[in-house]
Amino acid sequence: MKIILFQPQIPQNTGNIIRTCAVTGSELLLVRPLGFSVTDRWLKRAGLDYFASVPFQVIDDLDAYLASTDSHFYFFSSKAQTYYTQASYRKDDCLIFGSETDGLPDRFLMKWKDRFLKIPMQPNQRCLNLATSAGIAIYEAWRQLGFATE
Repeated sequence: MKIILFQPQIPQNTGNIIRTCAVTGSELLLVRPLGFSVTDRWLKRAGLDYFASVPFQVIDDLDAYLASTDSHFYFFSSKAQTYYTQASYRKDDCLIFGSETDGLPDRFLMKWKDRFLKIPMQPNQRCLNLATSAGIAIYEAWRQLGFATE
């Protein structure tokens, strides 16, 4: 599995997600611009010693990446109609999350509406924390795959 963060802004969230990737055997991909440097001490502090064990890359263009990948992908957004538990995940899927401040651009929803999933929340609440959302999603996907370690 791969977690993709579109233009993340808060290094502590990304650091927490690095830890989640390490313990679930997932990769991490960050899409520029980032709200921090990948050498940021807060990122490394939140990721602790897990940082070195996570396959990690930074890219400039998510559209181009998605056009070139053979992996299936899902976007997570409060704008979605389908619950994240209704998807059938595969071991090479990409789980995509928007930035803490702006979420995901509408162009993704317009192009791939059928690949948008939501995590249920109480009405009139804005959103979950990015690291919490990524954790919920990756663990559901991993659960469906029988918590396979290979």
